[in-house]
Amino acid sequence: MNDNQKLLKAKSYLDKLANGINPVTNEIVPESDTINNIHISRCLFYISDVLRNVIEGNTGSPKKKSSKAPFSITAQQLASYPFANEPITVTEITKNINALIDADEMKGLKTTSITNWLIEIDFLEYITDETGKNHKFPTEKGTQLGILTQERLGMYGTYKVVLYNSNAQQFILDNIDAIATYNTAKKS
Repeated sequence: MNDNQKLLKAKSYLDKLANGINPVTNEIVPESDTINNIHISRCLFYISDVLRNVIEGNTGSPKKKSSKAPFSITAQQLASYPFANEPITVTEITKNINALIDADEMKGLKTTSITNWLIEIDFLEYITDETGKNHKFPTEKGTQLGILTQERLGMYGTYKVVLYNSNAQQFILDNIDAIATYNTAKKS
């Protein structure tokens, strides 16, 4: 394997990690995994962009992301959304939606845009556990829509994951324009 091939493989691994995918097994990592921390993900995307520049022979700084258009999606693109038979995480929903747009030209939808919107309209809420950590859980309205929790076993023991059935996924798609406004909102 030559140096360029090694760089391409390293970039591929970084891209998968930044998107919450185990690069060895190609499995989506749990939302609670450290790799899904937004600061770590942004750092991995940055390093991946630096590697891209090295591979392409560019020595300048990576391109600023601000030159991309804000997230938007057409009804025609949404018609290609791949509904899962089993309930999936909001991270998977976001990845499925972002796979439908041109990511080179447009900013992707953020997972937090979906969850913040669902909190705003009272389908999700924060609940503090016994250690003082806040976790998102469906409200009664959310449960009726098809947002559920499932206990899973991870590296550090059991944890609860929030999942969205096809009805909840459709609700998100039907309200994508309202959710997109949260995509450009700055944290306060």
